[in-house]
Amino acid sequence: MARPPNYGQQRAEVSRSKQAKKEAKQREREEAVAKRKAAGLGPEPDSDADKPNRG
Repeated sequence: MARPPNYGQQRAEVSRSKQAKKEAKQREREEAVAKRKAAGLGPEPDSDADKPNRG
């Protein structure tokens, strides 16, 4: 007789893989920022940064 599926365990595996992928993507972004800072370029300017605040 086959055992019933353990949905909690399956969900935990999916959550772990999603979290690992999310952390890897974040590390890549942080490395890209570090490279830009090392090159002296800094972050890209925002289009709203030079507009005066009205409100």
